[in-house]
Amino acid sequence: MTFDRRSFLRRAGLGAAGAGALAAGFSPVAGAQSSIPAPLGALPGAGAGVPIGTLLDYAAGPPSAASVRAAGHMGAVRYCSNRRPGAEWMSGKPLGGNEVRDFRNHGLNMVSCYQYGRAETADWKAGAGGGDHHAPIGIAIHRRAGGPSGVPMYVAIDDNPSPWQIDNQIRPYLERWRAHLHGAGMKLGVYANAPTIDWLKGRGLGEYFWQHDWGSNGRLTPNATIHQLPIKQQVRVGGVVSDLNRVYALDYGQWWPIDPAALAQSALGSQS
Repeated sequence: MTFDRRSFLRRAGLGAAGAGALAAGFSPVAGAQSSIPAPLGALPGAGAGVPIGTLLDYAAGPPSAASVRAAGHMGAVRYCSNRRPGAEWMSGKPLGGNEVRDFRNHGLNMVSCYQYGRAETADWKAGAGGGDHHAPIGIAIHRRAGGPSGVPMYVAIDDNPSPWQIDNQIRPYLERWRAHLHGAGMKLGVYANAPTIDWLKGRGLGEYFWQHDWGSNGRLTPNATIHQLPIKQQVRVGGVVSDLNRVYALDYGQWWPIDPAALAQSALGSQS
């Protein structure tokens, strides 16, 4: 499948730096400062080829949209979940409408995710009951912030689970999430390591996959829509420390289409 330049940019929702790089015949990798050649006919679907750009994710903050755009990112994956007790530093939780409007006004995109507990209190450890508890909260926060139907919520499995845990706790947890999301006109995404993503994909559980590296053994699964880079590659944008993520699909779960043709032209003009 091939895309003309304008339709690709519109579907990808690229920011100014990424759009400018594509307009110059390059595919953006790891932010605005690094790019490598890629023919437009070979631009990737999920997990294949060259990244089309980068997203941030952060629990502190949030940074201003102007700073995110200036740094060359397409937008952010954002928490539609509350702060857990003892994590008051997570001032970026939950996502709010002001941040959404700021991003949209600057030609950036939003992607929804959910994680409340961690480690011993991980949400998925409650199995199906955990899904029934957490899914309505995440969906409500997504809606209050202006989140649309038709997009996924990336549900976090922020662990390196055993096969038993995947089959007996994570599977029923995500099945209940999927039921709630489908009832709200949304889709199931999953944040997990490569082995967990591959297991879920093989059983048809999840439509979008955001990979972290804990337990991935240095492998990027071809099923990954988004890949979160190691902590040593974190960046500071607008004064906020953020994880950096490479995007491997035209549809990565973004909230709205953005046509950045004018941004691409502006970016090229600023480089001349």
